[in-house]
Amino acid sequence: MLKRIKEDIDCVYGRDPAARNAIDVLFAYPGVHALWLHRLNHALWRRGFKSLARILSHISRWLTGIEIHPGARIGRRFFIDHGMGVVIGETAEIGDDCTLYHGVTLGGTSWEQGKRHPTLRNNVVVGAGAKILGPVIIGAGARIGSNAVVLKDVPEGATVVGIPGRVVSAGQDELQRRRQEIARKMGFDAYGTTQDMPDPVATAINSMLDHIHMLDKKLEETRHEVKKLGGAVDDTPLPEIEQHIEPVEPKQTAQR
Repeated sequence: MLKRIKEDIDCVYGRDPAARNAIDVLFAYPGVHALWLHRLNHALWRRGFKSLARILSHISRWLTGIEIHPGARIGRRFFIDHGMGVVIGETAEIGDDCTLYHGVTLGGTSWEQGKRHPTLRNNVVVGAGAKILGPVIIGAGARIGSNAVVLKDVPEGATVVGIPGRVVSAGQDELQRRRQEIARKMGFDAYGTTQDMPDPVATAINSMLDHIHMLDKKLEETRHEVKKLGGAVDDTPLPEIEQHIEPVEPKQTAQR
């Protein structure tokens, strides 16, 4: 249990630069409190103490502003940032390393019994205010943009925006994978934004990253041709751009 608690605290450090120390996380992060209380409630639910689990989940909602049905299944390193207004339904399933922001709803569209809430695979990010409704499946690594309304399955690695939600980026090519990895280190894609959304900062950074990679490719081609013509060329490979991106220290970031 202590190992899981430490894992939860570490994942907050990895996804929120405003987290400065363990005391902050333990006492000032309602998303963490809601997760810990849900684990207790879910254990009670599975053992048949359903009424007690519902009562305790109601108390958890009152304390944190986050409503998680005790029947929902949640994986490891789950993080709810800010958290107010988050709703997670009874048959929702959430994989490992997922992140939800405030105002997110994982809701149902039917009064019928059975599976009626979304399934999120691993590494899914859901932006603030987004609604994912019905027994849809959100593929691993997908990004749901802020305020999107998702009513259909989302492919792995895709980005969805709008009402109703539409896929604006399903790219699994090498360029986008590199861009997403760099973006995660820089922290600007936290709300599911991409170069296809009207975010000027994200668009500018993506454009610079694409331009840098294109320059690297052209330089390699030029160096190869010069070498073929007998010119003296330094064969030292260019370093990867990821090696030069340092994580931002919490003390360097503004308070939220």
